[in-house]
Amino acid sequence: MIIAFTYNVRHIYPDPNDLKSHKEADFDDPVTITSMIKHLKSAGYKVLPIEADEKAYLKLYKYRKKIDLVFNYSLGLNGRDRYCHIPAMCEMLEIPYTGSSPLTQATTMNKGRAKEILQANNVPTLPFQIFTSQDDKLKSTIDFPLIVKPVAQGSSAGITNKSVVNNREELDRQVAFILKTFNEPALVEPFLDGREFSVPMLGNPPKILPIIESDHSVLPKEYLPIDSLEVKWHFEETHEKNNLICPAKIDEQLKQKIERICYQTWEAQKIQDSCRIDIRCDSSGNPYVLEINSPAGMIPPDISKTSYFPFSAGVAGLSYEELLKEIISIAFKRYN
Repeated sequence: MIIAFTYNVRHIYPDPNDLKSHKEADFDDPVTITSMIKHLKSAGYKVLPIEADEKAYLKLYKYRKKIDLVFNYSLGLNGRDRYCHIPAMCEMLEIPYTGSSPLTQATTMNKGRAKEILQANNVPTLPFQIFTSQDDKLKSTIDFPLIVKPVAQGSSAGITNKSVVNNREELDRQVAFILKTFNEPALVEPFLDGREFSVPMLGNPPKILPIIESDHSVLPKEYLPIDSLEVKWHFEETHEKNNLICPAKIDEQLKQKIERICYQTWEAQKIQDSCRIDIRCDSSGNPYVLEINSPAGMIPPDISKTSYFPFSAGVAGLSYEELLKEIISIAFKRYN
């Protein structure tokens, strides 16, 4: 079986103080890509690596008769809807691929569009506003403290200690940072101070793997209690004391609420094969969907012990290679 593995490579490790690094935070280090290819081969597949750059279509076209399935781990290179590039190419060439359709990929990438779909389907998500300029007037329906994010980035790109704002001056500063750094609008929503969870989902229909909680109480005082660029790419990767609890220690009532919201999100967005959904609670313990990660990060455990999806799968008893094989098998069943 020949698996084409599509991916994007970063050239600068994420650094809150390096604007260029924010633009590649969604991508993966060369060592991660090399390790994933090695694991796919160890799982028994012939692997055709294809970097999801401007030449990706040419390679997919050239090998389309030989490729059995594309393992899509790419996030696209350019444009507002880059997450849907490889799925769209695969559909044009009639090549089976893992993960969601181009439409779903585009609407999960854009946090504003994703929230509109969730709101239309009565899935709990926060009120929000899209800022295209520092001069935009703040809606009366949302109030400080707020959190400011890029509207269409993942892996905590653009989310730092400065992202939580408490007044108009701080809001203007952070909106300007997003507009300048990413050349895209900023999404602004209320900042919740409750517990935060990450929920991996796998299958068609999906099953929920062990829920992860980000325990912000163990973070150093200089870090805000959010999954920022500093926390995800520096604290989690360098500190012996892990801030991730899996399975999360939650009562049955909250667990059922979170699971119900995640199943509703999966159905509303028409997700396929796998994803990871980020949930945060307010001070009363009510959970809300923050965003959908598709494809979810899949850094092998020999590279990182804190990549959420493999971490949760390991708790469920799935080795990394078993997880890869399961994702491939699930996608094959959709086509067959």
